[in-house]
Amino acid sequence: MFTFCYTVISLISRKEAMVDAAVLEKLETGFKKLESTPSNSLLKKYLNKDLFDSLKTKKTSFGSSLLDVIQSGIENPDSGIGIYAPDAESYTVFADLFDPIIEDYHKGFGRTDKHPPKNWGDVSVFGNLDPAGEYIVSTRVRCGRSLEGYPFNPCLTEEQYKEMEQKVSTTLSGLEGELKGTFYPLTGMSKDVQQKLIDDHFLFKEGDRFLQAANACRFWPSGRGIYHNENKTFLVWCNEEDHLRIISMQQGGDLGEVYRRLVTAVNDIEKRIPFSHHDRLGFLTFCPTNLGTTVRASVHIKVPKLAANKAKLEEVASKYNLQVRGTRGEHTEAEGGIYDISNKRRMGLTEFEAVKEMYDGIAELIKIEREL
Repeated sequence: MFTFCYTVISLISRKEAMVDAAVLEKLETGFKKLESTPSNSLLKKYLNKDLFDSLKTKKTSFGSSLLDVIQSGIENPDSGIGIYAPDAESYTVFADLFDPIIEDYHKGFGRTDKHPPKNWGDVSVFGNLDPAGEYIVSTRVRCGRSLEGYPFNPCLTEEQYKEMEQKVSTTLSGLEGELKGTFYPLTGMSKDVQQKLIDDHFLFKEGDRFLQAANACRFWPSGRGIYHNENKTFLVWCNEEDHLRIISMQQGGDLGEVYRRLVTAVNDIEKRIPFSHHDRLGFLTFCPTNLGTTVRASVHIKVPKLAANKAKLEEVASKYNLQVRGTRGEHTEAEGGIYDISNKRRMGLTEFEAVKEMYDGIAELIKIEREL
C-alpha cells in the first residue's frame, strides 16, 4: 500500500513525465468543444485559454491529468460544476482551476482562506422543525469521507477497491447500540437483499452519466457495499461516489435526533479509520462541492404555495444559502410538490454552522408557506 502526505505536495518532483500525446490531443479537442458549446458550468466560466494552456501538460504523482479533472464537464455541458478531483493532489496541482470554482460555489472561500477545524457544536441545539408533521416528509444529514492513503475513484485499482471494502466492513461491524447493523456487499448480492434495499431506498445504482464520464465507476460492483442499522435510520455507502458516505435519516422533521445520531457515528468511525484531511480545504472528497465539512443536511418538504412561485422559493433558499433539488436529488424534478432542500455551503464554516444555516432556512420557508 502507498501513502501520501497532503502537506508536502509542493515538494513533489516537477520532473514527472508530461502527459502523453494522445491525452494532449483529447484535451485540445475537449477544450474546443467546451468553448463552442453553450454551458452554465463553473468549468466553462473559469477555464479560459491561458489557464488551459498552463495546466494541460501537468500531472499528479498518481498520473492524473487535466483531462481526468474536466472530462465529465466536457461530456455533460449541463453540469453545474463540471470538474472532479481524481486524487487528493489534484486540488494542489490544478489549484488554479479548482480554487476559483471552490470560491464561487462555497460563497467566497478564497484561495488564502483556511477551513476551520472540525466542530459539531452543541448537538442539543437543534429540535424538531415540524412537530405537527404538516410539511417535512423526512430529514437526512450526511457527510463524505475518504480513507487516508488511497486516491479517489478514477485512480483506484480493483484490488484497492476490495481492500477498502474489507476495511470498512470490519470497522462498521464494531459499531454498537443504535448504530449496530449489517454490511451488504454489492458483489454477489442476492435478489432478495437487493429488492429489500431498493424498497428501503438504500441501494445506490451505478453512477449517473456525470460520474461515468469522470471515470468513477470502474470495476463495478467490486469493492462497493451498503451498511445499515436495524432501525434503518443510519447507513453507510462504501465506494459509491466517495470512499464513504455516512448518512443519518428518518421520517419527519426532527433534525436534532438525526444530527445527534450522525455525530455519534462519525466520531466512532473516525477512531477506527484515519480520514483524508487537508489543512486548508478540510475533509477531502471527489467533488469540490463536498470539501470542508462535507456535510449536507436536507429535508424532503412539501411547500405547495411557495412551489407555485418557484422564483420566490429560490429567492428564500438563496438568502439562507440553501440548494433546491427535485425529489430524488440532483438533476431530478419535484414529484408531488416535494422538494429536496439542503445547505449549499460546506466550506469556511463549521459542521454546526452548516447545519444551522439549513435549520434556519427551513424554519423560514415553513413560516412563509403558512403565511401565504
